[in-house]
Amino acid sequence: VSANIVTRRRADRADRRSRRTMFALTTQYSALATTARGTATKRTTTRTRVVRAAGLDFSELEQEAAAPTRAVRKDGLSSKEAKQSKRFRAAQKSVPPRLETQGASAAIELMKSSATAKFDESAEVHIRLNIDPKYNDQQLRATVALPKGTGKNVRVAVLCAGDNIAAAKAAGADFAGDDDLVDEIAGGMMDFDLLVATPDMMPKVAKLGRQLGPKGLMPNPKAGTVTTDVTTTVNEFKGGKVEFRADKQGIVHVPFGKLSFSAADLKENLLSVVGAIDANRPVGAKGVYWRSMYIASSMGPSVQVDVPQARDEVAALSA
Repeated sequence: VSANIVTRRRADRADRRSRRTMFALTTQYSALATTARGTATKRTTTRTRVVRAAGLDFSELEQEAAAPTRAVRKDGLSSKEAKQSKRFRAAQKSVPPRLETQGASAAIELMKSSATAKFDESAEVHIRLNIDPKYNDQQLRATVALPKGTGKNVRVAVLCAGDNIAAAKAAGADFAGDDDLVDEIAGGMMDFDLLVATPDMMPKVAKLGRQLGPKGLMPNPKAGTVTTDVTTTVNEFKGGKVEFRADKQGIVHVPFGKLSFSAADLKENLLSVVGAIDANRPVGAKGVYWRSMYIASSMGPSVQVDVPQARDEVAALSA
């Protein structure tokens, strides 16, 4: 019994010492917090510490400290602006803010006037859609025939057999063949921008996955590059037919001409892209389909296009 009493007394003394220690720590923390509040010039996020000892919880009082001073460039530019060229910053000042929408005609005129590069820049449209391509029923991949062409010389290779080889070459294909062309591609010959194949050649094309896959040149029925009508397909792609697809973020990027085109021709191509995206809407897309649409030159600032107005113009043309 006496041993139990001694043990309890020792435990009580240890508990009292712990309480006195924690009281002293709390007093010290309170003084530090008061000093910090008096000297701080900026407020930061409050941090709370919980000190656990002898079975008791003590919350540290709020401590406020001055935020670190952010370095300022001598020229007054932000970190983003410092990475941009003087030419681009000057061009960006000549267009409205990004969130201000413009009609298709006005946006094209602004894009053409803000292009200051020393070469014939491409006109590009970037469309953000309300889809999630990780789901199969929300993937978008199709083609559109630009009425005024792309302004580029597209090199087309055709994998076919028999009479189709002569027909492909007559239509303007840069390369046409069967086993011999397969062997050349397997050996590293990639002097073409588009590869078209007939269905009977697809088993042989499958062997070229390592060469064609990383460059995005594998023929695909959705892209219109697997066909039985070789002549028509070659003429379409040579005449301005382009493939588009949504990336992982649900954004479609399509070149729709050169800035050397007239504004009317660029608008006609742009409206063709808008109509093609509406016509190929994925079955899994729910609610609002279009989020935003921007056009830009290769080296110039972007201009936001009024989507409802552009879609209305497409509907009026197709009516």
